Amino acid sequence: MGRKIGSRYTANQILGRGSAGTVWLGEGPDGPVAVKLLREDLASDQELVGRFVQERTALLGLEHPNVVSVRDLVVDGNDLALVMDLVRGTDLRTRLDRDRRLAPEAAVAIVADIADGLAAAHAAGVVHRDVKPENVLLDMQGPLGPGGSHPALLTDFGVAKLIDSPRRTRATKIIGTPDYLAPEIVEGLPPRAAVDIYALATVLYELLAGFTPFGGGHPGAVLRRHVTETVAPLPGIPDELWQLIVQCLAKAPASRLRASEMGARLRELLPLVAGMPPLDVDEPDAEPLEEAEEEPAAARSGEPVRRRGAVPLVPGAKPADSNRDTHTSMRVPGPDELAGGARGTARVPRPTGSPRPGSARHRAVTRRRRITLGAAAVALVAAVGVGTWWATSGDDAGATPGGPTSTAPASP
Repeated sequence: MGRKIGSRYTANQILGRGSAGTVWLGEGPDGPVAVKLLREDLASDQELVGRFVQERTALLGLEHPNVVSVRDLVVDGNDLALVMDLVRGTDLRTRLDRDRRLAPEAAVAIVADIADGLAAAHAAGVVHRDVKPENVLLDMQGPLGPGGSHPALLTDFGVAKLIDSPRRTRATKIIGTPDYLAPEIVEGLPPRAAVDIYALATVLYELLAGFTPFGGGHPGAVLRRHVTETVAPLPGIPDELWQLIVQCLAKAPASRLRASEMGARLRELLPLVAGMPPLDVDEPDAEPLEEAEEEPAAARSGEPVRRRGAVPLVPGAKPADSNRDTHTSMRVPGPDELAGGARGTARVPRPTGSPRPGSARHRAVTRRRRITLGAAAVALVAAVGVGTWWATSGDDAGATPGGPTSTAPASP
């Protein structure tokens, strides 16, 4: 027996859970739909319900092939739900968890799709504010694109804005996921369209590298890097693509491309990356706190370890969930905290296979090197001692006991 959502929809099966709510496979008058049922504490917030209704026109009017359209907004008793198009596929985070990184052609094609969707949203005056792999859906039933990529659609438009009410997030709070937050959000400025471009460029970097440019370690350290550090270069990609990433990750919002420009430029670059294999780079060194941690048991046993691209902030979120780790409130760092963190270029990738400094593997390698060097030093000392003994014994063999050792003739 399904759960009734309003008078027109029935929720039949849970597709995924996130910090903002639960996504259900539902049925409506026109067929299958996805129903995002927001948390009960959100539904009981009368101010939020009012904002929900106010946003109805903007959200329902957003139609684009690369956007998961909102068909209806339901306010019914304790139920607060968005009824959306059903996309039969998976989210981009699940794809990254499986493959770690994508071939450049597929990565560029997916991000170009999302840029096109953002361009339509920005033209309608809607800012997403939470662009990340969890909110990108891959339509497995759609036609394959460049590099074998599936059509990509951006979902959860408006949810961050709905939850980010003045009472819920005071001036000392920010909403979002640390790895993808633009510097201006970290500094407490209002989010404009450029924050979506910054987040999307971060996603592109992650698809190529397997990790985000400023992520890793404590969330506070991640936020500081966004403001104070420059992005580390990725070897092996065309310079034109790298320059696009750098421009879209610019600290100044006005220096970034617009969504329509980003999508067009990426499609122009597709021939340059056609057929390229995934990049062969390793995750960069982490913060000292993370470096001191022991490696997982799987690493010590030789089993593969699933790498994390983003800092998880929602305790208990399950990897199998299709919509997770969304909209987490964080404290805005103070000016002194931000000013004290500049270190130049952030998180330079390591050569593939090299251990992370401070890790158990790194310490083991260091110990082995010290043992090897110590043994070599002992051997060297022993060799020097033997050589000295042979030299002195050879001299003693030609000498008369108690007499002079020199063989030079005596002076007249």
